[in-house]
Amino acid sequence: MMKVWQVVIVGCHPTSMLGTKLILEEGGELEVVGMYSTWGEGASNVRDRQPDLVLADYSLPEGTVENVLFDMKKSSPISHFVVMTNEDGRELLQPLIELGASGILYKGASPSQLLQLIQGLREGFLSLPLNWLEKGYWPITSSKGLDGILKMTQIETFIMERIVQGITYDKIALEIEVSRRSIDNYLRKIYVKLDVSTRAQAIEKFALYSRQNRKIYA
Repeated sequence: MMKVWQVVIVGCHPTSMLGTKLILEEGGELEVVGMYSTWGEGASNVRDRQPDLVLADYSLPEGTVENVLFDMKKSSPISHFVVMTNEDGRELLQPLIELGASGILYKGASPSQLLQLIQGLREGFLSLPLNWLEKGYWPITSSKGLDGILKMTQIETFIMERIVQGITYDKIALEIEVSRRSIDNYLRKIYVKLDVSTRAQAIEKFALYSRQNRKIYA
């Protein structure tokens, strides 16, 4: 018997969230452990609860999920994030997956389609609408950039943040009280995690995925 997955829902309509909760819990394989209407509440509880699944609206009054998804995924790497949209989502899928999403679903989808997507994730698969393929869309593969950043230590992340800001290696060494040679050692590890070979590539990939200047919650 498969374990009961814990689910957190983050949405803008309480009635809709309650309806989704009833759909998810009907089969006994999913348990909704929290429903939140703001990104701040949702992000805080995802970090504390470490749920198996997070269902999140694409847009709340505070902004879109793109502003918070990377940070939520980093705070709860075990969680699958499924984004609910008012569109078919083809244009959103790639950037959302690169930020940490496991899937995307149109809000007008049937309950069985929602449950099928979740069942696929439970078994290690991502489900996509067939009509996307009919319209010429082909599934993408997730970038290594996100995985690499999630594996970076706090010091490695700090070093990359300072490098992106244009701080010299010597000054960074002074700030964290290590030798200049130690910075080189850190950089070698960072390059491996980001799957890059140059400083410029590391800066580009780190800046793309960290999105540190787009946080909208404390």
